[in-house]
Amino acid sequence: MGVEADGQAIINPGYVQMTEKFDPVNKPKHYCMSPSGIECIQITEHMSFTLGNVIKYTWRADEKHDSPLEDLKKARWYLDREIAKYDSEK
Repeated sequence: MGVEADGQAIINPGYVQMTEKFDPVNKPKHYCMSPSGIECIQITEHMSFTLGNVIKYTWRADEKHDSPLEDLKKARWYLDREIAKYDSEK
């Protein structure tokens, strides 16, 4: 493995894999579990609030709770709000 810095191990250029160094405030484990090494915030900060939450709750569904059902329902709730916004514009 490559050089470690701030809990990240560089494997090759353009690819970063997370090591087990997590911080519940700044780097929660359930947002850093993607094999790509990308954190959820790196994607969602470029989206609207509601779409970002759809991604966030889907992203962490298998990691935060014993069952993904709660987070998947939250994601659906935000997706329904986003859809309703566009339905009302018709």
